[in-house]
Amino acid sequence: MLIIDSPSNDAYFNIASEEYLLNKYPEEEIFLLYVNAPSIIVGRFQNTLAEINMDYVHANKIKVVRRMSGGGAVYHDQGNLNFSFHTPVGDNDFSDFSKFTRPVVDLLNGLNVPARLEGRNDLLVDGKKFSGNAKLVRNGKMIQHGTILLNSEMAILGNALKVNPLKFKDKAVKSARARVTNLIDYLPKGTTVDSFKALLIDQIIKDNTSASTIHRLTPDETAGIRKLADEKYSTWDWNFGVSPDYDFNKAIKVAAGFIELHLDVKKGVIQHARIFGDFFAIKPIDELEKKFAGVKHETEAIQQVLSGVDLTEYFGPVTLNDIIELFV
Repeated sequence: MLIIDSPSNDAYFNIASEEYLLNKYPEEEIFLLYVNAPSIIVGRFQNTLAEINMDYVHANKIKVVRRMSGGGAVYHDQGNLNFSFHTPVGDNDFSDFSKFTRPVVDLLNGLNVPARLEGRNDLLVDGKKFSGNAKLVRNGKMIQHGTILLNSEMAILGNALKVNPLKFKDKAVKSARARVTNLIDYLPKGTTVDSFKALLIDQIIKDNTSASTIHRLTPDETAGIRKLADEKYSTWDWNFGVSPDYDFNKAIKVAAGFIELHLDVKKGVIQHARIFGDFFAIKPIDELEKKFAGVKHETEAIQQVLSGVDLTEYFGPVTLNDIIELFV
């Protein structure tokens, strides 16, 4: 087994590393560890915009990254340790999460933390979740990865994943929000993410019957991962554009009156826009509606469209920021 401790805190790099290593080592067993700077990691089949608080995410410069596996959205920061097992599919049961969560549970139990696997894929302590896990199979290998909340910023976690459920109507997989907790108060005094990581690596080495090797990413591997991150995992097309189709609805009250927006969005691109309200317009509102067809449903693209028109002709006394707010 190759044990790899990522040298990066960049979520684009670390999520890309899972795909890169899957392809680079098609037969090797791998145990990968990484810690991300503030970021939201969404499941492969989720509607990204329906899982995040976009205003809060932008204001706090939180990266949003789609992973390869299914499941729900999770928040990462530097108080959160992430682990990833890569193994040949073989006789492993895809629905069984116990094998690769067992080292975490055993380590914690050995530290007198009453952790256990509950339900399909969650690790709990005192009835509260501290680890969610997900899986995928590709090219004859299985990846099971999970989070460990050690000392994460819970207020930020809650705000970043707090979404207005009335904005979106779709059939995408929604994250199930559970009561969550940090492990820091259960662990020996002075425990840090780095010290816990070292303990977990020791646990993996002890449990693994075959030879384990600490593997440091080579310059070529680092460059390959960065290339994949730049070309895929940091792009709007991957993180937002592959979202399932959805309808977006929002209403605001501004000086001009009440304005209501309805969008039909496919693969992250607006197909149709309808605008209603009790505002007074000089020009017919359908002229503005047509300008959004084929535009990405993201702030920069919307701002580019709106910057090219005199909004007061369509709404009366409004600002550019008023109308941008309508779309997010």
